[in-house]
Amino acid sequence: MTIGLEAGVVRLAAYTPVWQELYQREERAIRGIIGEHVLDIQHVGSTAVPGVVAKPIIDIAVAVAEYEAARVCIEPMEQLGYEYRGPYGIPGRHYFVRGEPRTHHVHMLELDNIEWRRLILFRDALRSDAALVAEYSRLKGRLAEQFPNDRVAYTDGKAAFVNRVIDAAAGKSRPA
Repeated sequence: MTIGLEAGVVRLAAYTPVWQELYQREERAIRGIIGEHVLDIQHVGSTAVPGVVAKPIIDIAVAVAEYEAARVCIEPMEQLGYEYRGPYGIPGRHYFVRGEPRTHHVHMLELDNIEWRRLILFRDALRSDAALVAEYSRLKGRLAEQFPNDRVAYTDGKAAFVNRVIDAAAGKSRPA
């Protein structure tokens, strides 16, 4: 299976260029239905980084001008098969999921939202540094073995690495 992950499960897959193709197909669908409200769409998360092992779920960031005005996008996204989850723990985010098993996450944020910037900084830092890719893949592998049925613990285990990379990319410090 190239894409899809059961609820609560942590399973990693080797990078495949198919993920980029799946992203591009989804980007076209999203632009087709809400394009007039969208400032930018980006493939984010581990499936966007060649060489990184990833949970096989396509993460998509959609930039909008204004959070409240973007509510007009909820119904059209539901027509594409997405389930709306509200901010889901991140203020200023419209969060959508699709598939069972889960295949896609959409993070709809204002372009100047710090979470938009974090998603892009992290992806771009990994794309530009093979050593970071290798380090992140090793960390993810250890965490997936340790927490095969606990996505929260798996995600929490990555937080220090993710924050360090983002801080370095933002010019706050050097990666260790």
